[in-house]
Amino acid sequence: MSKIISIATAVPQYRHRQDDILQFMQQAYALPDTDKRKVRFLYHQSGIAHRHSVIPDYGLPMSEWEFYPRNEALEPFPSIETRMQWYRRCAAPLSIDAIRQCLGHEILPEQITHLITVSCTGMSAPGLDLEVMDIMGLPRNIYRTSVNFMGCYAAIHAMKMGDMICKAEKNARVLIVCTEICTLHFQHDASMDNIASGLLFADGAAAIVMANDEHPRNGLHLDGFYSEVVPKGRNDMTWEISSTGFLMTLSGYIPGLIGEDIESLVLRGLQHSGKKKEDITHWCIHPGGKKIIDAVEKKLKLEPSDTKISRQVLDRYGNMSSPTILFVLKEMLQGFDENKQHEVFGLAFGPGLTMETFVASQKPVNTRI
Repeated sequence: MSKIISIATAVPQYRHRQDDILQFMQQAYALPDTDKRKVRFLYHQSGIAHRHSVIPDYGLPMSEWEFYPRNEALEPFPSIETRMQWYRRCAAPLSIDAIRQCLGHEILPEQITHLITVSCTGMSAPGLDLEVMDIMGLPRNIYRTSVNFMGCYAAIHAMKMGDMICKAEKNARVLIVCTEICTLHFQHDASMDNIASGLLFADGAAAIVMANDEHPRNGLHLDGFYSEVVPKGRNDMTWEISSTGFLMTLSGYIPGLIGEDIESLVLRGLQHSGKKKEDITHWCIHPGGKKIIDAVEKKLKLEPSDTKISRQVLDRYGNMSSPTILFVLKEMLQGFDENKQHEVFGLAFGPGLTMETFVASQKPVNTRI
């Protein structure tokens, strides 16, 4: 098996209040008063207080905007080329911030044998993986790969890859960094999909280092992974490229679709790892939105305390896509009592509709390998 021996997160410098983003969006959409009230209600029910962005504009007066044109029509609207320029400029520094915190003073860059970069909000070649390798001084012969366009569940997919590597190579040290700059992709058209995306998504990065279970450092042991695709939700969560950025479809049916299948999925995921629901002490749920957390909590008959950290992450950061579940996991690990056994069930969702899970455990300090 493998284990996570370090984890860290990072966010861009601009921290926006949800109410300030609401004002920006209402101005940009130029909605009639009735629709403005509806959007205001949605924002106030979002479960989000703050979000971070590489773009300062969402909290500034129009005269100080840097990304968007300084006019009410937002014309000329930022092109896909402009958005990718910002992505290339901002993604690497944000990634490096998370990585440096993750490595700290105990893990040296030259000890990293594998690099997995994760993103669905920007692409280029040479890409983020090579930028990280150069800036961090990682070995030139490092094995590297990228997980792209898998959305909010991609961190678990990358962890699954890291687990296979660590099982195959005893001395592997796998660095995974998930970096998303979702706020680059605001769309001007006031469709329900765009409004839903505009009120949820934010920017952030998270990094982990994985090693074989025989590594002497304490860590979170990954006991198993399980995933399924729900075909009937294929068109309810999508992420496509357009000339003005990436277009997100986020149907209002998603919480219901997740709720329909979540009990049986979790049961199969637990069985796959030889666990029972009663064994689980912590539920690491991707906070894709307030209604999604509500649906999972209700269907799995969880206590509010089981979803507390997911709601806190949503409140403080919004939905950052792939790094978000690692934000939840980091907060969870920080609260662990080192003298007790902890069993974690992780769960994230994304395009497809894909449901990805993991089971992990942390042993009491006196029984750790």
